[in-house]
Amino acid sequence: MITVTVEATWWLLLVLVFDVTVRITAVIVVPRNRRPTAATAWLLAIYFIPLVGVLLFLLIGNPRLPRKRRKKQARINRYIHETSENLELGSLRPDPPPGYLSLVALNRNLGAMPLSGDNDAHLISDYQKSLDTMADAIRAARRYVHVEFYILQSDPSTDNFFRALEEVAARGVTVRVLLDHWANRGKPFYRRTLERLDAMGAQWHLMLPVQPLRGKYQRPDLRNHRKLLVVDGSVAFMGSQNITDSTYNLRKNIKRGLHWVDLMARLEGPVVASINGVFLSDWYSETDQVLSDEIDIFSVTEGPGQLDCQVVPSGPGFDGENNLRLFLALLYYAQRKVIIVSPYFVPDEALLLAVTTACERGLQVELFVSEEGDQAMVYHAQRSYYEALLKAGVKIWMYRKPFILHSKSMTVDDELAIIGSSNMDMRSFGLNMEISLFVRGGEFVAEMRGVEEMYRELSRELTLEEWEKQPLRSTVLDNLARLTSALQ
Repeated sequence: MITVTVEATWWLLLVLVFDVTVRITAVIVVPRNRRPTAATAWLLAIYFIPLVGVLLFLLIGNPRLPRKRRKKQARINRYIHETSENLELGSLRPDPPPGYLSLVALNRNLGAMPLSGDNDAHLISDYQKSLDTMADAIRAARRYVHVEFYILQSDPSTDNFFRALEEVAARGVTVRVLLDHWANRGKPFYRRTLERLDAMGAQWHLMLPVQPLRGKYQRPDLRNHRKLLVVDGSVAFMGSQNITDSTYNLRKNIKRGLHWVDLMARLEGPVVASINGVFLSDWYSETDQVLSDEIDIFSVTEGPGQLDCQVVPSGPGFDGENNLRLFLALLYYAQRKVIIVSPYFVPDEALLLAVTTACERGLQVELFVSEEGDQAMVYHAQRSYYEALLKAGVKIWMYRKPFILHSKSMTVDDELAIIGSSNMDMRSFGLNMEISLFVRGGEFVAEMRGVEEMYRELSRELTLEEWEKQPLRSTVLDNLARLTSALQ
């Protein structure tokens, strides 16, 4: 009996020592170079569920790319910055508004491409028309086509896109393709898509592959979330849309009748070189192939428009959260109106403060989100911010189900806009590789306003009175999801 008691005491002592060691180590390791909210969330997880919390932290606790990839990105950033330092990329619009050039400098200092002028950009808001317009541009290719999408699926809706790739590849046009590994693996048509790329002779690679047996591994929930297409360095497309059916071919979406609503921009002019530069940097990151001898990304042609454009890449390969900093700067820059479209709006403290401060300054602030969510945790985390936003004076428009408003954009006053792949959530700020386009030009903002008005007509306004009638169980669920969103 005494032996059993001694053994039990030793086990209890070992557990106690382990528990104290884990807690002390967590306090030292977790907060380092991490937001206070994220650090607090991780510490709570480790303190309340030590074994699970520690395992999760070891698996997804490092938001950075592996050191080798970070060094690659640093080399790319230096090369682009030094090579483009004194280039004249089109004629810029005259009379820049006060503070505008400081926004451009902010982007440049964080690793963005140079500002370019003489660009043309037009929006495509119809889902199938966007796919077919990209297919038409591909068919005009003479030298190369660069395809980079978070999700790429060969299905009936995208068949025209893939047939266009097959046709130009048969003529000897070089087709290079990048697609995110984790986002596509196990999805419908994954194997069929890769087989079709092989059959046409495309050069394709998986982005951020999680293949430890092949020596390729990083935090498994890091994503390359970019969506872009470049044809011959003369025409480019970028925005929020993936190359897949509007249901994403997922049984659960089809059962619920869900369809995605997206927005793409067709671009001509010197800005195309900047988008191509993002593709070539991602290609180098995945393949170690430098294509600068074959493709001079800064050999630009004047476009048919007069827009000033700047491409802003962001992600864990950069030291700063480029997209978040630009969003914040624009919110404080705005003087009259800010309209935000973001399917996943889960702000950090700085962004929430900037949005509500804009209201307190007397600005008209509108936020477009979806009435129905496709990702439960993000959907509920987003809802946890509605009360604070509504009380501050933000007008919230909920795009009616069964459609998922997936567009990502911001318009500021009547001259500045952003469109791209970046959501306004902590995942897009810290974990996803994104691409955003910063545009100056009233004609482009006018197009954006037209799209926003279309969204408004297909949405309903959420009022504070309606929100305050939410049942307690919904509030509890929303707040719990808000806590988990900080685990970065």
